[in-house]
Amino acid sequence: MAVRLRLTRVGGKKNPIWRVVVADQRSPRDGRFIEVVGQYNAQTNPSTITLDEDRIKLWLDKGAQPTSQVRKLLHTQGIPV
Repeated sequence: MAVRLRLTRVGGKKNPIWRVVVADQRSPRDGRFIEVVGQYNAQTNPSTITLDEDRIKLWLDKGAQPTSQVRKLLHTQGIPV
């Protein structure tokens, strides 16, 4: 089972808010996930990024791979990948 850190969309129409989740790579984008580890809102100025650094580090140590967009968010927050 390959586990990924990726974004899933929540929020209303034309008002996307993205959750950073840990999910099996085979599940659909807005489908089943293991754990929510953060939130990203690009609608605010500046963008709001809230991440649970301890849980993210734990999942990265277990072998979870972040997607390219989540990798950018982690880099922005100063979390080494």
